Amino acid sequence: MKKREKKEKIPRFPDWVPDGGGDAFTTRVLKGKRIADVKKERENFEKKNFPSKNDFIKGIRENNKTLLSKAITLVESNNEKYYSFGREILEELGFYNEGSIRIAISGPPGAGKSTFIEKLGMFLIRSGHKVAVLAVDPSSTLSKGSILGDKTRMEELAREKNCFIRPSPSGGNLGGVTRKSRETIMLLEAAGYDVILIETVGVGQSETAVRWMVDFFLLLLYPGGGDELQGVKRGIMEIADIIVINKADGNNRKKAEQAKRNFENALHYLLPFTKGWKRKVLLASAVNGEGVENIWEIIEYFKNQGRKSGELLRFRKEQSFKWTIELIENFLKESFFSNEKIEKFLPGIKDKVRSGKMLPTTAAEKLLSVFFSDYNKFVDRESSI
Repeated sequence: MKKREKKEKIPRFPDWVPDGGGDAFTTRVLKGKRIADVKKERENFEKKNFPSKNDFIKGIRENNKTLLSKAITLVESNNEKYYSFGREILEELGFYNEGSIRIAISGPPGAGKSTFIEKLGMFLIRSGHKVAVLAVDPSSTLSKGSILGDKTRMEELAREKNCFIRPSPSGGNLGGVTRKSRETIMLLEAAGYDVILIETVGVGQSETAVRWMVDFFLLLLYPGGGDELQGVKRGIMEIADIIVINKADGNNRKKAEQAKRNFENALHYLLPFTKGWKRKVLLASAVNGEGVENIWEIIEYFKNQGRKSGELLRFRKEQSFKWTIELIENFLKESFFSNEKIEKFLPGIKDKVRSGKMLPTTAAEKLLSVFFSDYNKFVDRESSI
């Protein structure tokens, strides 16, 4: 009886449990763990089970797909600790792989990008290549989530030993690529993949962003989609190294041939993005594989020509510097909006701009004044408004 009384003094039942509910009452509060203890246990678990930097480097060079996936997750992470660790791995692995070819494949929805990539990828693997596919899915502007369904649309290719498919959310970034696409490409090349295929979100002016991540840009279109020349923006055509009219089979054949002639005429008035390269318009059918081999022959010729002339390596070095500038821009933007003084004054400035009491240009000047430590000057001006 004494033991029972002692046990009942333990505060394990909610206040709303009726008196005398006893152990028969199913709902009871168990003693929990402190948040600090839970965090410590989690950190110890991660430390114990997380691969070391040497494990990552060795595993990636041996094409351990599990470690490669984890390394990509590290460089894609917004957690500074994980991203920094991923960057250390990259620095050890090295930056350049002159033997690889990076290819962007872009086009409007319905052009058959996934089917085309699967057919091209299977052809390349049978030819002795190791193929990596970076499939970028659009992120929702509301939930920030992505379906990431590209891998399921490449079932045959996904089963191949010499293929690695990585679906990634765009995160709302322009250009149909993820913010960390460059780091991912480097990791894939370090793992021995000599052909990197990047399937972008869609087609539009912002697709020019991916042009500065790849060696070769393939624009995939389909016949009968309305006025072809009107539907495709000039900017995307200027950066394309090759235009492929897909679905050129059956009843679509004549339409595809007409579209081919239209684009060939249009290209005469546009300067090529790659110096010394003459762009082509080809027909293909991803369903039956027609034209895939011919397309790859042109890409290989482009690669070999670029190596001999030095243009390929020069362009990659230019890309690296452009990447540097983009990183600086991203860092400044993040630093600006995480600044304590900016966080303090931004709501007030926002209200003034929305109500029409302050011009956006004035608002920008004032916020920049705060950011660059001209704090007292800003306060004096603000008090006079």
